[in-house]
Amino acid sequence: MSEPNQPENPNALSGAPTPEELEAAQAANEAEAQDALSAAQAELALLQARNTELADQYLRAKAEVENARRRADEEVAKARKFAVESFAESLLPVADSLEAGLAIKDAGPEQIREGAEATLRQLKSALERNKVLEIAPAAGTRFDPHQHQAISMVPADQEPNTVVSVLQKGYVIAERVLRPALVTVAAPK
Repeated sequence: MSEPNQPENPNALSGAPTPEELEAAQAANEAEAQDALSAAQAELALLQARNTELADQYLRAKAEVENARRRADEEVAKARKFAVESFAESLLPVADSLEAGLAIKDAGPEQIREGAEATLRQLKSALERNKVLEIAPAAGTRFDPHQHQAISMVPADQEPNTVVSVLQKGYVIAERVLRPALVTVAAPK
């Protein structure tokens, strides 16, 4: 039997929790910790799945880039290998014309000249189709060291540093000089 002035729970007066309250608080803490652990495990599983997905995407993208690079390298190799194919194809009629002209044993000078002129027209046409253009500056054209090569300077009745005559035509392909034109240039007065 308890004393009348004494409470049944001695901890109630001191403010200390009872063993039941401690057990309940500990159970609540364990439940919160278990919930936090479950949430962390779920988030970890989600992050691992996302990591696996991103790693797969990375490997696929890397493989695609390597395939694109390989295809581009193959295309460049083919382009280099067959770069002159269309040019050579356009020169075949010129070769045929020359062979046909040489096959005629008793051709006269006039026939040979006509055949040579026709063949030259074919050749010029083939060169133009393949963007090989002549550099043949007219007399009086300003000397351009990027397209002309001066062989000599001669006194002339025209402005200094202008073309007097063309000794040999030059050629460009796609604006790149294959061979400069050989020219004589007017000397300064």
